[in-house]
Amino acid sequence: MTPSKRAFDLVVSILLLALLWPLLAVLMLVLLLVEGRPIFYVAERMRTPDEAFGLIKLRTMRPAAYGTRATGVTGGDKSARMSRLHRLLRRSRADELPQLWNVIRGDISLVGPRPPLRVYVDAFPALYEQVLRSRPGITGLASLRYHATEERLLAACRSPGETDAVYRRRCVPRKATLDMLYQRHASPCLDMWVLVQTAQAVLRRRGARNPLTRHARRVPANGD
Repeated sequence: MTPSKRAFDLVVSILLLALLWPLLAVLMLVLLLVEGRPIFYVAERMRTPDEAFGLIKLRTMRPAAYGTRATGVTGGDKSARMSRLHRLLRRSRADELPQLWNVIRGDISLVGPRPPLRVYVDAFPALYEQVLRSRPGITGLASLRYHATEERLLAACRSPGETDAVYRRRCVPRKATLDMLYQRHASPCLDMWVLVQTAQAVLRRRGARNPLTRHARRVPANGD
């Protein structure tokens, strides 16, 4: 990461936190009152092929049943664990507001590839060795151009195994292609364009229905 990109991340993140902390405080209070503790979810993600960190999000899923280990990306197999509030937070991407703290800490950038799970970095080492030459980000070209497609593909999955297989086969390579395209053309102007386009996409999606909700009634409750 260049010094200018780091300075841009710090200035913008601090300004956004200063503007948005009342909204974040309200969301935390509502989540506490409606869903209870914990408010935050800290997930292990990879900053480099060998270095992990804790990515902070507002919790948007009920805990897995006792004795069940929740792993992998989120697909339709997990929709029964999401409340209406959880889906609203995901659809608006408000659950990612705490990641501004990750940016300030230097874990991630505002713009870059989404930080992957360790299991996929281990499964595709050569691919992620290239992708993670860029500092991961809250949003990026792959998030902007492929997020809706990924969401639709995974929402149709009915088991963790199916979700994992679809993500490996159809999402990992396509997202990596877009991430490396960003890497080749990275610039302050491109970062600003991605941020503006992301904000516009979030505003357009405010009234849209999350594909996960289409399948929620079909998935049997797992006791969570």
